[in-house]
Amino acid sequence: MALKPDDFDFISNFSTLWAVFLGAVLATAGGLAGSQLERIVERGQRQRDAALLFGEILSTLKLILDLAVQSRGVGDPYGPITMRFLRAARRELDIYDRNREMLYALHDPLLRARIHREAVSITMPLDGIFDSTREIETIAAQLKAPNLPAEDREELERRIATIRENRDSGFDFVKENADGLMAVIKDIEPYAHQSFDRLANAMRNP
Repeated sequence: MALKPDDFDFISNFSTLWAVFLGAVLATAGGLAGSQLERIVERGQRQRDAALLFGEILSTLKLILDLAVQSRGVGDPYGPITMRFLRAARRELDIYDRNREMLYALHDPLLRARIHREAVSITMPLDGIFDSTREIETIAAQLKAPNLPAEDREELERRIATIRENRDSGFDFVKENADGLMAVIKDIEPYAHQSFDRLANAMRNP
């Protein structure tokens, strides 16, 4: 039985279907590749934003604590200027607390842990300094009470001396941890794509 030309139409139809199928596959692959690339770019941008934020917070914190250390060495160690610097440092740590979930945008788990450790290691003794200062003020007011028995006065003076020692230890601990901030800041810089030295210099020399 002889074949007619129309009998070969399925071949051309098959070619058309194959072209449609191939086009669909390529379009799907392109869409997936584009989505994946977009996620990679977005993830990198989130990491850079997080690095910029934490780098600036830690750089500002380092500068403020350095100023507090300098102020402590002049006049009253815990006078109004020193305490203002310490409160300003605590506000920077409050900013860190409010944005702590952004730490997870940093891909390096060790760096995340180091940033959080530094924040906690400074926050706790700072809060201790504020608590000690309030307690010292309360005891100092009690010491001014008229007709205070001598034994009570001696006990209050011993307490206030102990609290002052603890406050000094807390400040020394803050200073020690502040000295280690720079190493963490330097490790953040590659993720932020910038150096934070210029920020510190600009704040020192406005």
